[in-house]
Amino acid sequence: MRGRSHYLQNYLQKLGLLALGTSLLYIGLISKRIPAVSAPLLLAQIPPDSSRPDSSPPDSSPLPSPQASAEANPESNPDALDLDLDPEVIEDSPVLQRWLREVPNVLEEIRNDPSFRTRVRFGFSQFPSTDDASGFNLGVEDIFVGKTSLTVSGDYYASGNGDRSSGGAELRYYLLPLGNYVNFAPVLGYRQLETDSYSINGLQVGGRLMVVLSRGGAADFSLTYKQVGIGSDESAGVAAFSVGYALTRNIRLSADLERQDADGDGDNRVGIVLEWMPN
Repeated sequence: MRGRSHYLQNYLQKLGLLALGTSLLYIGLISKRIPAVSAPLLLAQIPPDSSRPDSSPPDSSPLPSPQASAEANPESNPDALDLDLDPEVIEDSPVLQRWLREVPNVLEEIRNDPSFRTRVRFGFSQFPSTDDASGFNLGVEDIFVGKTSLTVSGDYYASGNGDRSSGGAELRYYLLPLGNYVNFAPVLGYRQLETDSYSINGLQVGGRLMVVLSRGGAADFSLTYKQVGIGSDESAGVAAFSVGYALTRNIRLSADLERQDADGDGDNRVGIVLEWMPN
């Protein structure tokens, strides 16, 4: 029994020594692996030798941007630095230059910038009530007086057989901001009407409704009524409808319908007009 206990004790001692040796061997292997793994990290932390020209790292800085160029040379165009734009773009754009000088009140400009333009007119007229005679018409519409709401207009038309003619000039004062799509203007002027039945001339008073379908003269229509010969023995009422549509930036095609009544006599006119809109 005693011999067996001694044998067991020796066996445990050998087993402990074996475990200790195995642990030391494992620790030794781990200690050998650590330098191999950490070597690249240590090398990365070592500063390059400034004395060696080939030891400097490659230049990885990005190419200079236009903004960086503008910052390097602020005297070239400081506005380009603010907008991050090529100075040539600003130099070629009057709108950008204006905004850089002073930010405009866009809403106020839209309200006051006229939604319609001055028009120079020349066209063909047909007179169904005067033996279906044909003739011509010419005129100018809405010449603006400065930057006010006052405009000057004038027109003349005549039939080829000499039985019908009309000519006059008038002032219109638009009551609403000129940028509105709908506007109304009182009309005051002078007109002469000639037919084979009567001749009337004198002061004309009336009103004009202007409806803009597309700004800048692209499309609009108007309704006008005027009483001619106010204060004289004879007077006539003239009602006109006109609609125009732009073919190009400066050229429009327009159609006129007109009716005039005096002392029970009614006359009408139909016109096809080519209009030129100056810049």
